[in-house]
Amino acid sequence: MPFKPVEQPKCPKCSKSVYAAEEMLAAGQKWHKNCFKCGLCHKSLDSTNATEHGGELYCKQCYGRKFGPKGYGFGGGAGTLSMDTGAHLGNTETSMSNKPSDPYYG
Repeated sequence: MPFKPVEQPKCPKCSKSVYAAEEMLAAGQKWHKNCFKCGLCHKSLDSTNATEHGGELYCKQCYGRKFGPKGYGFGGGAGTLSMDTGAHLGNTETSMSNKPSDPYYG
């Protein structure tokens, strides 16, 4: 009976084989240590700060900013006003405009 090599799992980030000495586990898949980074800020992750959404890894901070609750009272702090639309996080739609609605100021 001929020897059949064991098929190594493929890293979801780079699609190359992942060997036991370099593997990180998350989202039911094996990743290279070098590929185990946040999809937004590219910070190296570990088992304590890694979260997953749609097959992509995120640190807990970026995950909260991109997929967490939005609106008054969430993440802005007391007395802050943010004109951030979230475009740097991949959000392309916003219901707010920073243009004045008063015709005398516009």
